[in-house]
Amino acid sequence: MFDLFMAVLRRDLTLSMRRKSDLAQVIFFFAVVVTLVPLGVGAETNILRSIAPGVVWVAALLAALLSLPRMFAADHDDGTLEQMLVAAEPLPVIVIAKVAAHWLVTGIPMTVFATIFGVMFDLELDVTLVMVLSLLIGTPVLSLVGAVGAALTLGLRAGGVLTSLLVLPLYIPVLIFGAGASQAVAMGLSASSHFLIVSSLSLLSLALAPMAVSAALRIAEQ
Repeated sequence: MFDLFMAVLRRDLTLSMRRKSDLAQVIFFFAVVVTLVPLGVGAETNILRSIAPGVVWVAALLAALLSLPRMFAADHDDGTLEQMLVAAEPLPVIVIAKVAAHWLVTGIPMTVFATIFGVMFDLELDVTLVMVLSLLIGTPVLSLVGAVGAALTLGLRAGGVLTSLLVLPLYIPVLIFGAGASQAVAMGLSASSHFLIVSSLSLLSLALAPMAVSAALRIAEQ
């Protein structure tokens, strides 16, 4: 199963690197949302510091939504997904590999760019580190839960809009506790409870999402 996981992961990463415009679109959207906020709320340092973690998390959430419809669409269009469904290999392993590839090309770049935004919003070093760490732990939830929505709306007209409607309510817990970790540190409190909750959400998503995605993909291909 590990060989299967690595084969699917390498394949999806290679395809993502060939479609550099899709990756650039996600990062550009993430950067634009974050950088436009100071223009709208003003240049007051204290205000920017207080809203920075929430702004970065909301931007990451919206950028992840932008890339979700493409997670299974290409495989669905060229028939690869049908071959995956009838193969002898376990489908949840294939799903985990595809979600991992999505996280590596969206979640990791956004986490790296978050360090720059911490400097831009004049955050303290410890607040910036907590924000980056919360994104690193929490962005897998965006990919895993988003994969469920992408699979449920696969092949439907206006699937991107339906995906957003399905997964946005499920993103709220990780958004609250992910952004709350940095805000807690900024107020001199411990962020350990926030990290535990975000980690639990990631593990719960990892346990449940692959099976849900597998079932949704089988339904979509019927």
